[in-house]
Amino acid sequence: MIREERLASLSPDQPVDLLVVGGGATGLGVALDAVLRGFSVVLAESHDFAGGTSSRSTKLLHGGVRYLAQGNLSLVREALAERATVLSVAPHLAQPLPFVMPSYHWWQTPFYGLGLKLYDLLAGKAGIGRTELLSRAEAMQALPGVQERGLRGGVQYWDGQFDDARLALALARTAEAAGGRLFNYLEVTGLQAEGDLTRVTLRDRLGTDTRVVRARCVVNATGVWVDALRSAGGTPSRMVSPSQGVHVVVDRDFLAGHHALLVPRTRDGRVLFAVPWLGKLILGTTDTPRADLPREPDAFAEELEFILTEAGQALSRPVRRRDIRSLWVGLRPLVAPPASSDGETRRLSREHTIVIDGRLVTVTGGKWTTYRAMADDVMARCFAAGLLPARASGHTERQPLVGSPGPGAVATPLHQAPGMHLFGAESTEVSASGSADPVGMGLTDAMVRHAFRREHARTVEDVLARRWRSLFLDATEAARMAPLVAAILADEAARAGLPPRPPTDLDDFLALCRRYLPIA
Repeated sequence: MIREERLASLSPDQPVDLLVVGGGATGLGVALDAVLRGFSVVLAESHDFAGGTSSRSTKLLHGGVRYLAQGNLSLVREALAERATVLSVAPHLAQPLPFVMPSYHWWQTPFYGLGLKLYDLLAGKAGIGRTELLSRAEAMQALPGVQERGLRGGVQYWDGQFDDARLALALARTAEAAGGRLFNYLEVTGLQAEGDLTRVTLRDRLGTDTRVVRARCVVNATGVWVDALRSAGGTPSRMVSPSQGVHVVVDRDFLAGHHALLVPRTRDGRVLFAVPWLGKLILGTTDTPRADLPREPDAFAEELEFILTEAGQALSRPVRRRDIRSLWVGLRPLVAPPASSDGETRRLSREHTIVIDGRLVTVTGGKWTTYRAMADDVMARCFAAGLLPARASGHTERQPLVGSPGPGAVATPLHQAPGMHLFGAESTEVSASGSADPVGMGLTDAMVRHAFRREHARTVEDVLARRWRSLFLDATEAARMAPLVAAILADEAARAGLPPRPPTDLDDFLALCRRYLPIA
């Protein structure tokens, strides 16, 4: 069923059990959990799936080494268990990755080694690799390109990495396959209580259609924007104190191996990562409060300078502005501090928070690794509040996501350049969608057509930022590919009898590419 037919199926005369607002990690996790329990579910995302914070993570599935240092063992234990679950349900998109903490002082290897042995212990059967103490030679072999001056050794441990936007898409399509109706570019413009139901007005941002849905329960999972929806529902109090994290992408030759590098404490007490991902190297991140909530936040000058300076000290070669291939920023929805707070977002809780206002359930905070646990908690709160009848778990921990190649399959490592392996078990279907003519960076004509037909892509940005991660890997190359993608999408729209996207779609994307490459 095409999108327009699914939109037409929405009717106020047919109430749904659950309407989820927000198509990021949390909202998609809730939608999948609910539909697997047998509830009728509609999800509305005002932009694209994972179009905000959920496509701008550091690409790590982790228990939280920094939380271990803070002594928050219960949070670490939960995250480590959830890490193993994500790795099992989408092995083509989420995989183990070895990390190395280099040591430059005599005490660092035993000190950090002991802490990471505890990390292993907390993981228990969910562990994915054993912590090892490395000699100087072993650390240099694992991290070709690390700063050698003063290097004494290191500690190797294991965490996970993933393709966040494609994992979000896999969640959406898995929920759809189970009976959910999920929409991108469908904006909530009104909430009104009607007895035991909530009347929700929806506007199609790809057309002119307006629909009304009546829901027994509405879940507000809009990330850093949850307060706006709560205000629309009549609750003006603030829940979120946003923080932004900046990521810089450079070529892999700065750190040519297959291990990630972790600096556990920078000069201002933060953590710095250098992570191999899809053929490039991600450097980050920052943790800076900001009061506004732009859809496309820009890095502050001091944030960029911080990353370049710290990376230059951790690596044998300095990283300069001209080395940047892409620079992107994500906003984190951290729980708002009390009035007496000093405003340092590093001290705010990363754990999720759930608040119920009438029939509106708001969930915010948390991280990608624990999206499934957050969803389970949301459903439990809905049951406890009497908003939905209690139903047994749909066992999302055992539900393979769309494209999962199944047990025993050997997945191509995510540190390699993007290619057909990202489609997993759907590779044959994707290849049959069109020609093998290259668009660039591993993307082909067939992949773009598949993105339009099966993956809800409608704009050039949808394809080159999230279905394929070109914008996040090399903004200059993404700009070169954009006209080819626009032409294929126009052809697909014509075949489907849909109006073409306006010319400004391509222009807007090219402007976005320039923002992701601030090398002046």
